[in-house]
Amino acid sequence: MRLKRAAAMTMACMMTAAMALAGCGGKTETKESAAAAGSSGAAAGSTQAAAASETSAAKSGGKAMELTYWTLESRKAAAEPIVEEWNNTHDDVKIVLSIYSTDGMKDACKVAASSKTLPNMWFNWGGSLGGFYAENGLTYDLTEYAEKNNWSEKFSENSLKLTTLGGQLCGYPNSYKVVGIYYKKDIFEKLGLEVPSTFEEFEQVCAALKENGITPISTGGLNGWHTMRFVELLFEHYAGAELHDKMNTFEESVDNEAVVKAFEKYQEFCEKGYFPEGFMTQDPNDTLIALATGQCAMDVQGPWYDAQIIRNEQNPADYGVFAFPSGGTNRMSAFVEMTQFNVDNTEEELEACIEFMDFFHSQENVEKYSEGFSLPLALLDAKLVDSQPNVPVLMDTSKENGVFLITDQAFPTEVADVLFNAQDAIANGQMTPQDAAKNLQEAIENYKNK
Repeated sequence: MRLKRAAAMTMACMMTAAMALAGCGGKTETKESAAAAGSSGAAAGSTQAAAASETSAAKSGGKAMELTYWTLESRKAAAEPIVEEWNNTHDDVKIVLSIYSTDGMKDACKVAASSKTLPNMWFNWGGSLGGFYAENGLTYDLTEYAEKNNWSEKFSENSLKLTTLGGQLCGYPNSYKVVGIYYKKDIFEKLGLEVPSTFEEFEQVCAALKENGITPISTGGLNGWHTMRFVELLFEHYAGAELHDKMNTFEESVDNEAVVKAFEKYQEFCEKGYFPEGFMTQDPNDTLIALATGQCAMDVQGPWYDAQIIRNEQNPADYGVFAFPSGGTNRMSAFVEMTQFNVDNTEEELEACIEFMDFFHSQENVEKYSEGFSLPLALLDAKLVDSQPNVPVLMDTSKENGVFLITDQAFPTEVADVLFNAQDAIANGQMTPQDAAKNLQEAIENYKNK
């Protein structure tokens, strides 16, 4: 089983995490479908896709347009065969694929942005992450193109709204995501636990799990964003929807009682051992291992988790999902994933990029390579697949409960980093909740005064 191999690797990585951010930090595993000049940070290539690219170029007398495309490791199971098929069937356009981890993608794009070596197209998220490229004139403004080509009849309204940043449509919407709580059904059934409907019941579930030798919440704190998913739910619980939204847009100070209480509860959960031992240095991409092996019972994840479960030869039906009981309507955090296009693309290159994206996200490819897609897609006519049963539950729940923008897309990077640092410091006993709230507000003020 792949998870057994992954578990062994994870233990080794934990021992060296302080020295190297394995697979998620500064050292990025990068794979290409062919050697590509101008593709910053690239490493060894995929032999099959490279051969396909060379065949395509040969067929066209060496005149094929070459387009570089960067995407995530979690999309590899779909990206590699789709690129290969494209290159085998298109003489005029060759796709050169590079694969990055989540944080590796963020780092590689920032480096490429500073050196003006961004690819023709790259995976990105919405909010401040994708907004950086729009604000700095690095990504193609698709507003006019979308109007001419009736994208309002092609993509969901929410996905188009979330890819519109700084007054411009700055990406091709890939998927619309919400975040909930995945839980292992057999653990809950064995201990006679019910899905919690209130925050107090959630705490009771955590206490019962811990009493029975099971860590409640699988968490990987490396780089901060996975821990943030739980902390932001505490913000929602203590602040309520209205104040939380205003804090996310900096209309209200985060140096307030609600945020202090949220940090205090997070500190309490750390002290009670509700997260895995040493979780702050654990890779957030490996949290499934603890659920699959029964060490943990819950994980803060979204619909992409079904595909991850399948890739690790597990059954998504063994897992259930619920909205965190924060109070009110139990809103869920949401975000969009997209593909951004280099502002320096010619019109011909842009058209080819979009044609490839349409091909990539076709229903035929989704059905063939569902484990390599993060569903649901942003397309209006997109269909779900039966092999991922938790996806429709999450999406239907979010429609009923409502959503808020996920924190690391609501906050600019320099503010999100202060939050991540505060999470680490509180967990390590090096910062009080009161100081965490003050430091976060100071970062916001510094950002606003730039």
